[in-house]
Amino acid sequence: MRLKKTHAHMLQAKNSGFTLLEVLIAIVILSIGLLGMASLTVGIINGNKFSNNVTKATTLAQDRMENIRAMSFPSVQNETKAVLPSPDDAYKREVTVTNGSPASGMKTVIVKVYWGGASKEDHNVEIKTILVQ
Repeated sequence: MRLKKTHAHMLQAKNSGFTLLEVLIAIVILSIGLLGMASLTVGIINGNKFSNNVTKATTLAQDRMENIRAMSFPSVQNETKAVLPSPDDAYKREVTVTNGSPASGMKTVIVKVYWGGASKEDHNVEIKTILVQ
């Protein structure tokens, strides 16, 4: 005995699975989401690189400031902006000493570290202190 297919059964058989259009729409939506995630990842990587540079520049400035504090008061002098030796040659450092500031017998010392760009001066970190005689 042969079973007859009912109309409802035939409709159910036709609707099982996805059409090509549905698959393409799903791929487009997925692609848009993944592109958004990719651009977000690039932004995060750039932010991490900048943070690493700030941390390195701050460490270089702090190291120099500690060396200056260990020096005798009269020997603390200005240092012109210069590229640091390798492996820190992506940075420049400058020391500015102002005698008699904020009062006599004191020196204001500013250590600046620069980095970034062709001139290595796009960004900088500055640390200040006051030395007393």
